[in-house]
Amino acid sequence: MVVIADWLFTATTVVFQPLSGLYMLHLSHLPLSAPWLTWSVWLYAIAVACWIPVVWIQIRLRDLAIASAEKGVSLPAAYWRYFYVWIALGIPAFFGFIAVFYLMVVKLTP
Repeated sequence: MVVIADWLFTATTVVFQPLSGLYMLHLSHLPLSAPWLTWSVWLYAIAVACWIPVVWIQIRLRDLAIASAEKGVSLPAAYWRYFYVWIALGIPAFFGFIAVFYLMVVKLTP
């Protein structure tokens, strides 16, 4: 279910967040050179770069768990290696998307 939830929530964010941000910029006539926008774009790129491998890892984790359950054996060591990488990449991806949303709302300026 985690793989499905991630596709429903994160994938829609990956698409909707920049589109809604560009639309709001258009409506507000804010300059594309604003520092908060530069930060938002960089944070967004980092978050997406972290998220893309997370999706593959989630699928791999699911497959390893299913295989272990079918065989009635413990999860293999590879599962836990993938799991720790999944956590390590998932945290910056999640907080990156949250930070971009924050910057879009408050529009910080120097």
